Amino acid sequence: MPELLQLNLTEIIRKRAGKKARRIPGFLLRRLEKIIRQDELNEMLRVAHPAEGSEFSRRILEHLEIRVIVEGKGNLPADEQVIFASNHPLGGLDGITLVAVLGEIYGDAKIRVLVNDLLMNVTPLAPVFLPTNKFGKKGARESSQLLNEALQGGANLVMFPAGLVSRLHPDGKIRDLEWRKTFVSKALDYGLRIVPIRFEALNSRRFYRLARWRKRLGIKVNLEQAMLPAELCKSCGKTFKITFLPPVDAAALKESGLKPAEIARHIRELAGL
Repeated sequence: MPELLQLNLTEIIRKRAGKKARRIPGFLLRRLEKIIRQDELNEMLRVAHPAEGSEFSRRILEHLEIRVIVEGKGNLPADEQVIFASNHPLGGLDGITLVAVLGEIYGDAKIRVLVNDLLMNVTPLAPVFLPTNKFGKKGARESSQLLNEALQGGANLVMFPAGLVSRLHPDGKIRDLEWRKTFVSKALDYGLRIVPIRFEALNSRRFYRLARWRKRLGIKVNLEQAMLPAELCKSCGKTFKITFLPPVDAAALKESGLKPAEIARHIRELAGL
């Protein structure tokens, strides 16, 4: 039976910061634990234990009483490896939800979700998560190798091309940042079609306001990122809607003269994002 995971933010920060962690006051670390609602998160982990992968994800959604509406299942190829490209409205919980939905359809062995390497600390999901944004050239090479091994092994890969969580834009709408072309490049490299995903969900207005003010003030540290665990806790009782759009042949679009970055924009437009 897997060991019960309990998050310890202080330990994670000290491990990542190394010697610099000595300069961080203990009261600040305790405050951060409250901000991310560490106690509530650990309660979820206890409820979901000892499940892993998609079963773990389903138990988290059940604990939070989250309802998931899924449309477009008919657009999912039954016997074809694909790359899924989704908008990123929540940061963490959208990945958990897609693991629950796609794991039920394909089985955990056939899905991998590319996530921030911090989420690899959630060990029950480590079998279906792939780390990205690792520090240093060595970490980046390791991440790239794991990604290629997953694709070579036949996994259906889920990617969030924006990289960061959706933001409030000057026009008052909440949507993704620009989609990066990596998912298109990988689809072309491995001869795979791309299934766009439209994930309809929102974080709190407070989250978006903090992100906007942080940018206005020129603060480079991603302060709102620290709020994402608390946003997960606030999602109790919400309804999410996931729509799978028809698969897109990136190779055909390339032959028509579009570059990978242009294909990425085109697919995002197809998803209505």
